[in-house]
Amino acid sequence: MYNSFFKKKGKVYIISGALKGRKLSFQNDSKIRPTTNRIRETLFNWLSKYIENASCLDCFAGSGALALEAISRNAKFVTLLEIEKNNIIYLKQNVKKLNIYNIEIIHTNTLNWLKKPKKTYDIIFIDPPYNAKLIEKTIVLLEKKKWIKNQSMIYIETKKNEFVTISNHFTLYKKKITRHIACYLYIFNTKI
Repeated sequence: MYNSFFKKKGKVYIISGALKGRKLSFQNDSKIRPTTNRIRETLFNWLSKYIENASCLDCFAGSGALALEAISRNAKFVTLLEIEKNNIIYLKQNVKKLNIYNIEIIHTNTLNWLKKPKKTYDIIFIDPPYNAKLIEKTIVLLEKKKWIKNQSMIYIETKKNEFVTISNHFTLYKKKITRHIACYLYIFNTKI
């Protein structure tokens, strides 16, 4: 479909910032669908004014490409949530190889973890295995349990034509639709 050379080999690379060109290894199976280079470039262009010193949460880390791209572009801290044990092993290996310390990798079920709020995040990535219900449940928990604050940004990636219901506290900031996927960047506004 839209697999790149590196996707087929179980590798993806960081496209910009301090870690530009560094390769990330991940378990090469059909469940992992790293955000493509083109989409990551678009997303981080959208976030260019906001990413520096941001605290980020990657709700469904998978390959870790979004989180590590954020670190490469000077995010202050990133928390990665991942349910698959094998993915955790690869994530930890990549973080060690890249000598990154401002990152936290948590082996957990995202929906369970979000039920116990700890802090707010500036930017949240929601790119699960394609499932609109999973996205919607995640967003409800983020808002209800106060993981987000006024002006927090949420990135959603889903299948093209998959409908996602989102509360009216989120304002669509940017979107991109390709042949296969849809990407949205929302800003949370408590005053709406």
